[in-house]
Amino acid sequence: MTRSVSGGAKADRTVQLGPTVDLLIESTQWEALPTAEAIIRAAIAGAAKARPTEISGAEVSVLLCDDAAIAALNARWRGHEGPTNVLSFPAPRSEGNARGADQPTPLGDIAIAYETTAREAADHGKPLPDHLAHLAVHGFLHLLGYDHELEGEAERMERLERDILAEIGIPDPYGGWTEDRTG
Repeated sequence: MTRSVSGGAKADRTVQLGPTVDLLIESTQWEALPTAEAIIRAAIAGAAKARPTEISGAEVSVLLCDDAAIAALNARWRGHEGPTNVLSFPAPRSEGNARGADQPTPLGDIAIAYETTAREAADHGKPLPDHLAHLAVHGFLHLLGYDHELEGEAERMERLERDILAEIGIPDPYGGWTEDRTG
């Protein structure tokens, strides 16, 4: 999310309002969805717009990978076997910005697996771009500390996801199916 700011006689400059998104597309399978990068950026910008004070001057890293890569991450960091759709790794919170005032504060990392995401979208009759946007929002909210381990937390997080996705033109991701709440 950016806004142009007039610099008087100087050329316009852009001020970053949302988090900086560093994106790595590791799997060539994502070539099947050439708009994946734009979808991720729009979803995170939409989520950031809903929580602007929580992300001012922040940075998020997103990895678009395959099932094998996410299964390795899932085993190493969560002790679970097999692939999942999305994993989030929040950065440790500290007072102030340890990287310096001119450097973004890392919020954490998000990894999304192509095969699982595509399979879930097909299984539930959802467009792949919509499901990818949902997973990006879901992962981003985890970086902000939202969770779904307890029923009340899950309802709060799902309501926020619905609101954010509606703002960016994506229908209710929970309409008619229940997502695996392990990501």
